[in-house]
Amino acid sequence: MEKGNASPVVKLRGVYKRFDKVVAVEKMDLDIDEGSLVTLLGPSGCGKTTILRMIAGLEAPTEGDIYIQGRRVNDVPIHKRNLGMIFQNYALFPHKTIFDNVGFGLKYRNFPKEKIKKKVTQALEMVRLPGVEHRMPSQLSGGQQQRIAMARAIVIEPVVLLMDEPLSALDENLREDMRREIDNLQQMLGVTTVFVTHDQREALSMSDKIVVMKDGLMQQEGPPEEVYNYPTNHFVADFLGHSNFLNGVIVGLENDHIRVRVEDGNEVLVHHPGNWTEGEPIELVVRAQNFEIHTKGKNQSASDLNCFDGTIIDRSYMGGEVSYFVELKNKTVLHAISISKLTPFRRGQEVSIHVQPKYCGLLPKKNGPV
Repeated sequence: MEKGNASPVVKLRGVYKRFDKVVAVEKMDLDIDEGSLVTLLGPSGCGKTTILRMIAGLEAPTEGDIYIQGRRVNDVPIHKRNLGMIFQNYALFPHKTIFDNVGFGLKYRNFPKEKIKKKVTQALEMVRLPGVEHRMPSQLSGGQQQRIAMARAIVIEPVVLLMDEPLSALDENLREDMRREIDNLQQMLGVTTVFVTHDQREALSMSDKIVVMKDGLMQQEGPPEEVYNYPTNHFVADFLGHSNFLNGVIVGLENDHIRVRVEDGNEVLVHHPGNWTEGEPIELVVRAQNFEIHTKGKNQSASDLNCFDGTIIDRSYMGGEVSYFVELKNKTVLHAISISKLTPFRRGQEVSIHVQPKYCGLLPKKNGPV
């Protein structure tokens, strides 16, 4: 099934949720297309889990409507929504065998024993854990328990799969393996999936669409490449990736480029679409990975505007990459991430960092010009 070409399986229209005097979710509209994996991304307390729980039927919206396959489900109980759910803590029954854990939803739906046995066996093969039916959850590792939770969720052939921080209890290497596992399984089954996380790498690597949340409000939604490369505000640019922000003002419009003077006096050419005017205050955004770092003066020409001279005041070696912090003359500190070299730059070394116009982003700024 090709993603994104069908009508939405899940729709939120004007959904608003308040707990006493606390607003958890502002009025929100959202479409989740058939077969897609949509990630709700944001910091703790942003409302993403509340949205998931409202889709599941664990919470009722204060206002607005939720539709699943075109049916309004505000008053439909959770067990009649045909949803699969996977939680951070696995939520397995510790006193039941793996077979009984995986087959619980089928037994609840009164499937015949032979059908349950066949479907449980198939689900365990899908998550690459065949032959563990008679074990107990305590006999499995954390990653294996998470696979069992996945098998239990998919065995009922849900209309929508809901996943709430399912990988946060795992160590980093196992999380990477499980990310691929979930992504491959979701694509194989073609099941519409809503995934909640605060981890930007999970969101970027797995999603068809990312919904960035803050304080109960949707900040931006779109494909991962669009949200990462074209953030619509400071929060999104800062939350997704390592970004540098420089206050500036537009000083020229040159064909498909914009000339910007930033706070340290440098001028930068920016290739950025949009309606911009000369004299407009802006915020220049550059991802740390998009800076090229050189020994001062090397690979730099007089016409190269997009260059900043400074001194390395700190660095962090991260194996394949080195993270540098470069202080400019006006004390502004820029963050540059470079591929590791045998002889990395050292603290106190004078360097030049360069960025191509296509990697510069612009955000409107309400304050006055620099």
